[in-house]
Amino acid sequence: MTDPATPATDPALRLARPLVVGRVAPGSAAEAQLRALWDTPPGWRGWPATVDHKSIGLRYIVTAFVFLLAGGAEALVMRVQLARPNATLLTPQQYDQLFTMHGVTMIFLYALPVLSGFSNYLWPLVLGARDMAFPRLNALSYWLFLFAGLFLYASFPLGEAPDAGWFNYVPLAGLVYDTGPNIDVYALGMVLLGISTTVGSINFVVTLLRMRAPGMSLNRLPVLVWGTLTASGANLLAVPSVSLAFLMLWLDRRIGTHFFDVLDGGRPLLWQHLFWMFGHPWVYVVVLPAMGIVSDALPVFCRRPLVGYEPVALATVATMMIGFVVWIHHMFATGIAPLALSFFGAASMVISVPSAVATFAWIATIWTGRPVFRVPFYYFAGFVLLFVVGGVSGVMTAAVSLDWQLTDTYFVVAHLHYVLLGINVFPVIGGLYFWFPKVTGRMTNERFGKLVFWVLFVGFNVAFFPMHIAGLLGMPRRIYTYGPDMGWSTVNLITSAGSFVFALGVLMFLADLLHSMRRGPPAGSNPWDAPTLEWSTASPPPSYNFAVVPHVCSRHPLWEARLGEDESGNPDGGGKDRIARSTLEEGYLLSEGREALGTTALDAVPDVILKMPEDSYAPFWLGVFATMVFAALSLRAWVLAAAALAGCAVTIAVWLWPERALIQREPGTDTSGIRAGMLTDSTQYDPATGHGTVARDGPILPVGSAGERSGGWWGCLTLIITEGALFGYLIFTYLYLAAQTAQRWPPEGLPKLGPGIANTAILLSSSGFVWFCERCVRRRRQRLAVASMAVAVVLGIAFVGIQLHEWHNHPYGPATHLYGSLYFTITGFHMAHVVVGIVVLALLLLWIALGYFDGERCVALTIGGLYWHFVDVVWLFIFTTLYLTPYVIGRHS
Repeated sequence: MTDPATPATDPALRLARPLVVGRVAPGSAAEAQLRALWDTPPGWRGWPATVDHKSIGLRYIVTAFVFLLAGGAEALVMRVQLARPNATLLTPQQYDQLFTMHGVTMIFLYALPVLSGFSNYLWPLVLGARDMAFPRLNALSYWLFLFAGLFLYASFPLGEAPDAGWFNYVPLAGLVYDTGPNIDVYALGMVLLGISTTVGSINFVVTLLRMRAPGMSLNRLPVLVWGTLTASGANLLAVPSVSLAFLMLWLDRRIGTHFFDVLDGGRPLLWQHLFWMFGHPWVYVVVLPAMGIVSDALPVFCRRPLVGYEPVALATVATMMIGFVVWIHHMFATGIAPLALSFFGAASMVISVPSAVATFAWIATIWTGRPVFRVPFYYFAGFVLLFVVGGVSGVMTAAVSLDWQLTDTYFVVAHLHYVLLGINVFPVIGGLYFWFPKVTGRMTNERFGKLVFWVLFVGFNVAFFPMHIAGLLGMPRRIYTYGPDMGWSTVNLITSAGSFVFALGVLMFLADLLHSMRRGPPAGSNPWDAPTLEWSTASPPPSYNFAVVPHVCSRHPLWEARLGEDESGNPDGGGKDRIARSTLEEGYLLSEGREALGTTALDAVPDVILKMPEDSYAPFWLGVFATMVFAALSLRAWVLAAAALAGCAVTIAVWLWPERALIQREPGTDTSGIRAGMLTDSTQYDPATGHGTVARDGPILPVGSAGERSGGWWGCLTLIITEGALFGYLIFTYLYLAAQTAQRWPPEGLPKLGPGIANTAILLSSSGFVWFCERCVRRRRQRLAVASMAVAVVLGIAFVGIQLHEWHNHPYGPATHLYGSLYFTITGFHMAHVVVGIVVLALLLLWIALGYFDGERCVALTIGGLYWHFVDVVWLFIFTTLYLTPYVIGRHS
């Protein structure tokens, strides 16, 4: 520890420092310094290491479009097969593989990833931030997505692609009917893709909470942010459901468990429950961000703000909330009780209300505005029409009696394509045209772009609208051929012709973009005269996004003069009070290393100066090792899987290794967490440096992560939410199967309470020692902290030992019967979390002993303790479910 009276020599190690305000001139030394700090080194060394959100966003978009082309090619082959009766281009097995991989590709590898690409690129720009909250986690999400996509396609060239449909219903997907590696690859690939989606969603949620520009309160967020935030929150709660379902299917196939085995008490209907608990919210996950694109970009071409911003934002959240309670909408024909049908049918009708709110808002915006008919406007207006068609057909299937007639017909296929393709692709292409000048600095060709729109719009409707008619004529889904006397020949021929027209439009669109990237006219910084923050930067944006942190006073910072908005977003009524304006050219200077400003979750008040990570190879290698784990599991190469898992652990440890706590202070600084206000006295400008004069006596903020200011704390909290959902679905599975089976429960006698009570006491005690360790560190009592953490580690190991002894003494295993499958899976999941927690505690013990923490900087200890407390609380629910519940509701006869 240095003398408090000595100025810090290393800015990265200061505990706190004053915020300063100024300007940075283009081409100045200050701007060159920012570029040196934030630019990724060129060439192959920098390419896999970059954590720049813009590069990652573009990679998401490009990769998703590659998968779109693959899925489109698969669709065209199927349409050739169905264009005429009794065609023999494909065998039934080949057709099954094609329609399965087409669905997997379009739904999981295109629809959400392309929207993640938009949000990755745009979020920091529209929020006034320099990067996402977790740049390395952002890179990891992309690498996992890419490797998961390649993994899912790995068996395709061998003729062993997944062939049970993208919904993968059991028992068709079980080992009895599908013995090859295809379903194993699909199941494990979806779990890997689920990890990518989860870490990306955590990043979006924490970025919204902690990385907004000062003044950007929640009522000033762009609707795109609301859409992606809602989708990310839904992913945290929904993805664990489908990941668990796929993992249990793999366990049934390769370990011999009985979750879906009817002969031993399992229930195939459990698969549908778990799948559609995820599947129906997923529809809105791939729709709401696209709706946000339209809500933000359409008003630009109407020359007015969006009509009904608040209702649209609330409708976005309400749509997802209702979406979580209508999953049985997809199971009306499975024998569900009439009361449940009534409830879920009504809920499926209600969900159309918030969608209607957004639709009327878009129509009112066009009606009351002064539309400018540029290329993006065509796509957004066309989207509104497609949204209505898809929504109306969805409401039709919400009626139970009609759904019974339409289920498994091409009417549902038509609805699915209007919802997941039309409502996604048209906003995406419109958004690409809209933000193309921002990304490339060039404009596209207006005349050719309008031609592309009409080819796509006509081709889409010719391809998919006749499917409604085919469904009403009785054509079932998933048939690979049909007879000439069925009456479906004409509609299928029209559909196939429209599919090729639509494919032509996609190729024309890509050609337009590629040509415009090189030869398009220069765009300027704001060619559309748009109102949001991303258009206040250069085009393309610099690596650091904003030279100074902007301060926002309204929802439309670039339109404030013409709209006359005050700080609350209300029009100026000519009152005496001066209207506050957003400041974009002058703001907080953060240039002592890679730095960003952290703000409070609700009101976006400056709260902390965040030290952002440098470029890193760790996300790439973690993605490689994680993929190797799943590849080894698919091959049942257990040694390789263990080695790859060890590689993951080492990479994570290197990733998270902290810096030693060498804390230095500016003379006279206070570390009590003073919150900053916006300074306005930096008015003089020094052309030699590019800086304005700065105020050294300005407000003081902590530097780096500190307690509740830590982005890692928020990230751990969101991780706990999604992990809690996972254990919730596990307990639901146990209770559902226990209620459905007619067998003795549990079949081997009541569970022994002794080991469960002992382990409960051990875990609760360990939590107490972890809590006491943190208190000791904050009071700088290092030896006592080390001893306390060591006791917590020993207690954790004792828990593992008792659990292993209990497993060994059971007369049954996971493959013996259904109860054994449930018991070992639930306790095994928890055991895995305990082992991870012990490793985390052991690392924390090492770091405490080496002096990496002190009373001011111990956020890693806080985060590790939070995770361990969660693991302990989860055990209470497991103990209640597995050990206590059978004594109350068990059947022993």
